[in-house]
Amino acid sequence: MDLKAHQFISYFETEQADQLCRLAIVENFHAQKIIFEEGEIPDFLYLILSGQVEFRKFTAGEKYQTFALAKHNEFFGEFGVLDGQPRSAQAIVCGEATLAKIPRDSLMEILNNTKGSVVLKLLGYIVQQLRSTTSQYVNQMIHQEKMALVGEMVNTIIHDFRSPVTGIHLASVMLKEQHPDEETVEWCDIIQAQVKRMLGMAEEALEFAGGNAVVNKQPLNLTLFLQHFEKLNRLYFKNTKVEFAFKATDVVANVDENKLMRVLQNLVGNAVEAFNGRGGRIEISAWAKDKWAELTISDNGPGIPEAIRERLFDPFVTYGKRGGTGLGTSIAKSIIEAHSGQISFQSNSGEGTTFYIRLPRINE
Repeated sequence: MDLKAHQFISYFETEQADQLCRLAIVENFHAQKIIFEEGEIPDFLYLILSGQVEFRKFTAGEKYQTFALAKHNEFFGEFGVLDGQPRSAQAIVCGEATLAKIPRDSLMEILNNTKGSVVLKLLGYIVQQLRSTTSQYVNQMIHQEKMALVGEMVNTIIHDFRSPVTGIHLASVMLKEQHPDEETVEWCDIIQAQVKRMLGMAEEALEFAGGNAVVNKQPLNLTLFLQHFEKLNRLYFKNTKVEFAFKATDVVANVDENKLMRVLQNLVGNAVEAFNGRGGRIEISAWAKDKWAELTISDNGPGIPEAIRERLFDPFVTYGKRGGTGLGTSIAKSIIEAHSGQISFQSNSGEGTTFYIRLPRINE
């Protein structure tokens, strides 16, 4: 956006606004660029012309915790400018951003000579931002408490399920040895694969609750992978009246196979539930494009409700699902991002939903 149109500049009368524009230093910042660190002496007020900036604090667990976010047409750093005290948090760029920096000393001189109405406008903005930041912080604390509960619950599940799941696995192995005919062997292989999946799902939920998705990346042929996915879900699709199809070129991605299976299972499972027993069609496509392996997961269901589209990848967001935890899409997003990939979606009411996934591929 144009500097003169920024809301901070608009607070001032023409002469002072022009003076601020002359003083401002416009800079482009690349992704993850640190603007200032916690504890630094303030030297600038920052106006966001494009992009977003996160504010983080270093926690006792030796991790950064984001507690606020500033977007284009907003400004930040005003507390340090006004009171001269060290910065209270780290500011870091999300994606790319263009900022205008106004030197503190020059700004204070202008503010000392400005009308009271300008000061009141600035005070109103600061109070509004304080309320917003407080709300974001409270939400973060609630989120952390929920994730801690998820971690405890999953730990209990893993402990309690390990013994019976091991029994199921051993029984299928013995059955396979005693009845080595092709059909029995195939069903036993499916049982063992699904048992492995169950334990993997619990482990992934535990990783997600801890804030770190661990991936073991290896070359994976997506055609063979989708064939395996279809085989594991064949009965599921039949019982839910779902027509499933996939098409893939000979593309090899550098991924964790079990983690990618979890992503597809989450997204496809959501689509099947959205059909609500009426049946429908799901299609997965995979192909190579530049340095990416690209996948789409499309359905002809009712579409994602507008009420949750903007927050679909947030934890604990669910709509109209009995027993839904709201973690499925959040876990899927965390897995894709742990692969340095990207995930997005497009949804139209009454027409269906398509998820778009990009993963690093291996050039053969």
